Amino acid sequence: MASLSLRHIYKRYPGGVLAVSDFNLEIKDKEFIILVGPSGCGKSTTLRMIAGLEEITEGELYIGDRLVNDVAPKDRDIAMVFQNYALYPHMTVFENMAFGLKLRKTPKEEIKRRVEEAARILDIAHLLDRKPKALSGGQRQRVALGRAIVREPKVFLLDEPLSNLDAKLRAQMRTELSKLHKKLGTTFIYVTHDQTEAMTMGDRIVVMKDGLIQQVDAPQTLYDYPANMFVAGFIGSPQMNFIDCKLIKKDGAFYVEFGSEDTKTSRGHKYYIQLPEYKNAKGQLDEYVDKEVVMGIRPEDVHDEPRYLQEMPDCIIKANIEVVEKMGSETYLYFNTEGFNFTARVEPTSVARPGDTIDVVLDNRKIHLFDKETERTICN
Repeated sequence: MASLSLRHIYKRYPGGVLAVSDFNLEIKDKEFIILVGPSGCGKSTTLRMIAGLEEITEGELYIGDRLVNDVAPKDRDIAMVFQNYALYPHMTVFENMAFGLKLRKTPKEEIKRRVEEAARILDIAHLLDRKPKALSGGQRQRVALGRAIVREPKVFLLDEPLSNLDAKLRAQMRTELSKLHKKLGTTFIYVTHDQTEAMTMGDRIVVMKDGLIQQVDAPQTLYDYPANMFVAGFIGSPQMNFIDCKLIKKDGAFYVEFGSEDTKTSRGHKYYIQLPEYKNAKGQLDEYVDKEVVMGIRPEDVHDEPRYLQEMPDCIIKANIEVVEKMGSETYLYFNTEGFNFTARVEPTSVARPGDTIDVVLDNRKIHLFDKETERTICN
């Protein structure tokens, strides 16, 4: 098996277009790494450079301790699974899976053994005589995986392999791929724009934007401690609420202040939410006192249940409910407060209805603050 090392990798296209910039990543042997980000962020380009399908403009790529910048794709001991499966329509499943091994002049008995073993692992042994057109999307996906498995590569590269499947099948295949990774004990590098796939499957996630790595961390660490506003907004569904506010200090305590109050007409409201002391553990809040900052809070940390209203009376704001989405196991409330749009993810027992004005709590322990200029995290 193999570790990978990407050192100061750049990809420039003609005309000066920079697709990937100063990409540095150490991938451990047998690790499941996910590259995630919006369309055009450079994740597929990075994968194709690892595969040898795109030339590296600058930097070094090592598989194990071997520099492979100038090594042909077929000699890199990797296998790639594409988004569109890329199966040969005139060949049976067996022939599709065996094709790469035949090109390598692998003995027939060995081909048969490897194909049958892969088919057993993927539960497609009963499909070996069928042509691709007689298969469902999920079955074709398994055949594409099988074709990669039979080569017994050091590294698996998967480029959005589940994007053509329906929601139920995607969830099922996510589980299957995680099991497959454990069973094969191989290094997996997986590209997706779907943060649910990233959160549920990866040992570590690489979040990319505009060709640059924003953060590399374990899924839960990314979720709890995002490095900047982009990561905070990209990881998590529904996405984090962001509110422009001011950081103030009063009697030794820090507060976020937002909203506006017209004292003549008694319209509007100014809110002051106190931050727990540990949010300033490193003294990082001191330089932001009386400055504009961005407050972030996840929808699941906005509550309308009575127990929160009793526990956190100083963190209550008025919510003008606009839309209510009943999801069965949970309810989404979309509301407006002082011109700011919020999403709350609350219990299915919530009685809120569109048009209501209700009290909700912002859990101050879960507040994130970001620098308004750089968008970097001040505290989590």
